[in-house]
Amino acid sequence: MKYVDEYRDGDVARDLAAAIAAEVRPDRSYAFMEFCGGHTHAISRYGIEDLLPANVRMIHGPGCPVCVLPIGRIDDAIRLARRPEVTLCTYADLMRVPASGGLSLMKAKAQGCDIRMVYSSLDAIRIAEANPDRQVVFFAIGFETTTPPTAVALKLAEEKHLANFSIFCNHVLTPVAMKAILDMPPEPGEAPIAIEGFVGPAHVSTVIGMEPYRVFAEQYRKPVVIAGFEPLDVMHAILMLVRQVNEQRAEVENQYIRAVTPTGNRDAIALCDEVFELRDSFEWRGLGAVPLSALKLREAYARFDAERRFSVETVAADDNPACECGAILRGQKRPADCRLFGTVCTPETPMGACMVSSEGACAAHWTYGRFRQHQKSGPAARIPS
Repeated sequence: MKYVDEYRDGDVARDLAAAIAAEVRPDRSYAFMEFCGGHTHAISRYGIEDLLPANVRMIHGPGCPVCVLPIGRIDDAIRLARRPEVTLCTYADLMRVPASGGLSLMKAKAQGCDIRMVYSSLDAIRIAEANPDRQVVFFAIGFETTTPPTAVALKLAEEKHLANFSIFCNHVLTPVAMKAILDMPPEPGEAPIAIEGFVGPAHVSTVIGMEPYRVFAEQYRKPVVIAGFEPLDVMHAILMLVRQVNEQRAEVENQYIRAVTPTGNRDAIALCDEVFELRDSFEWRGLGAVPLSALKLREAYARFDAERRFSVETVAADDNPACECGAILRGQKRPADCRLFGTVCTPETPMGACMVSSEGACAAHWTYGRFRQHQKSGPAARIPS
């Protein structure tokens, strides 16, 4: 397919792998975190780690918005859906995320709650228009990528004077979480995370641009290379990171120049600034409470805030104690390190969010990585299409 196959060319992949192998120093190791579920899946699907030298390690970060949402917020959504007047609209990958008491949104729907899967926030607007006797709540979730569509829906609800539409807002911010990862002390019994650079997220960066990552280069001396989702994008970004580390540089570079600009999408940023403001704090799975890391509706749009309309008070809930999803999201462990992985925890019977979402590290490893012999021997052969 034109404009896709060019970024999956096996010959170019071999050339990039050879260039990485030639430039890494044999007397040291390299550890880079990809902060995007799309990158995690590309790395696993195309066997990118098998193309890298043994001393180049990729660390999976908390780049899956469904995965980082704590159980308490899923419990909140179920309680909302159980109200007889409420129709809860949500994206499909939230439906099977485990909640407290063995529940999930899917199970709550089976019990009779009016929960509907939608493709976009505008679907929820249409449902509210078609059902004026129902209170339609859109379960808004995602990083900066999906925040503008939620803002558009709110503007449209205001324009249409929809009194029966509201937002349960769970939008979170990528750079703040990246900073939290670097600032976080290790959990008891865990080693410190040695991150030397980041593969910066693609879709998020089309919105926010390059500037928000400057703090990592200037304050933390960690290079950031924004990369596209295709395998050659990721490999090129790794090569750029290796060069920065070797040259003792710490800069924000843009590999994904075909989509990301230095300033991002100014219209989208302005719209989100109009509609949303920062929360004082928000809980992330694996990271705990992170200050100023999530959004809420501004006072001008408070009438569309489901948390205010229905007096939602989140009750903290613990994950399955045997599930390692939190450590995986922190970059401390890999999916195969969890004793539940592939046994009681599979996509059919997920014990944690990382196995549910299409962007989760466990789902990626289950789909692609578990069949691969994890042996690195330098540049390898083939990029599957």
